Amino acid sequence: MKESDFKLHLQLRIDWSEMDTYQHVNNVNFMKYMQSARVQFWEVTGLAKLHKETNKGPMLASTKCDFKNPLFFPGNVIIKTRVEFIKNSSFGLHHLLYNDAGVLCAEGHDVAVCFDFNTNKTFLITDSLRQTMEQY
Repeated sequence: MKESDFKLHLQLRIDWSEMDTYQHVNNVNFMKYMQSARVQFWEVTGLAKLHKETNKGPMLASTKCDFKNPLFFPGNVIIKTRVEFIKNSSFGLHHLLYNDAGVLCAEGHDVAVCFDFNTNKTFLITDSLRQTMEQY
């Protein structure tokens, strides 16, 4: 895995309200940062549009975050994201979260399923959607 494998980059400003008693960013906010990166992926691949138009789209099945170093206010978090795998109806995302100095602060993994909210069942990832997702 090379850093160049992470095609999506998102920079978010750390807000003072995200700190905890220990004066660093509370762990729950790392999950929110990953959510923002996940939504960015849904938008650039057309998954968000697909959901809006058909009520079929991605649904988070699992998420995990390993904390490496703290984040602090003031500053930014830079989230780099890549597709980790694509199966029949599910896919995984791999996130790296950095501070402004380029220090790795967390590593996360998401698993999402393609879900038809009309029938409450998963649906198969089409070839065209797979090709789009593979770009990331």
